Amino acid sequence: MTKIDALRRFFLPCLFPNSATSSTAQTTPLKKRFSTSLRDDFNEPSTTTNANQEDQNPNQDQESTSPEDSVTSLPIASSRPSKSMVIGTIFGQRRGHVWFCVQHERQSTKPSLLLELSIPTHQLVKEMRCGLVRIALECARPELCSCPLRSVPVWIMYCNGRKVGFAVRRKASGQNRLMLKTMESTTVGAGVIPAGFGTSGSEAEEIMYMRANYEHVMGSADSESFRLINPDEYPGQEFSVFLLRSR
Repeated sequence: MTKIDALRRFFLPCLFPNSATSSTAQTTPLKKRFSTSLRDDFNEPSTTTNANQEDQNPNQDQESTSPEDSVTSLPIASSRPSKSMVIGTIFGQRRGHVWFCVQHERQSTKPSLLLELSIPTHQLVKEMRCGLVRIALECARPELCSCPLRSVPVWIMYCNGRKVGFAVRRKASGQNRLMLKTMESTTVGAGVIPAGFGTSGSEAEEIMYMRANYEHVMGSADSESFRLINPDEYPGQEFSVFLLRSR
């Protein structure tokens, strides 16, 4: 009996080698499951915090972009002065005074602006020999502040900074229309119209004229300017007329 028991004790471990380790193998999965359950328990707060952070990030983006949207406002562009091209003619008798005529079309005999200047023709010619002539016409009458600028009847006239008299707005007479009709083929140039043109009598004199293109700038309701555009062969002459109204 003792031999049989000894054989059993010897052969049983050889025949069943996993019997001893089965209990340990069964316990290890429990430890693994327990450990994974703990990991799941610890990972759940991290996922929730990440989700909360993701929920908060869009709000932060909205808050960061909303001030930019409120700040980025385009500035209002200031109004620019309008510019156009007109035809300007300076004319007058040799012993008379100067006229300034503005036309938008060369074939039209009705000028858009006709001013009779008190400066004598020979004095203006003398000023033009220096190469720079600036005529400023100022309206300082408060009762004329609401009317259009070209409707002002009388202006105070300055030539190169010196007061030389007055300028009066006129309507084109028959003689003025006839002269404009004669010069409708002339775009740029200067010359003399023979004496007795459009008039009769011994007091008729020849008329001196200078016609050129002018840049018309309308700065505001109280300021306009006409600047002579020099041809290529006469680059030295500068002639400008300014209409100004003070309030």
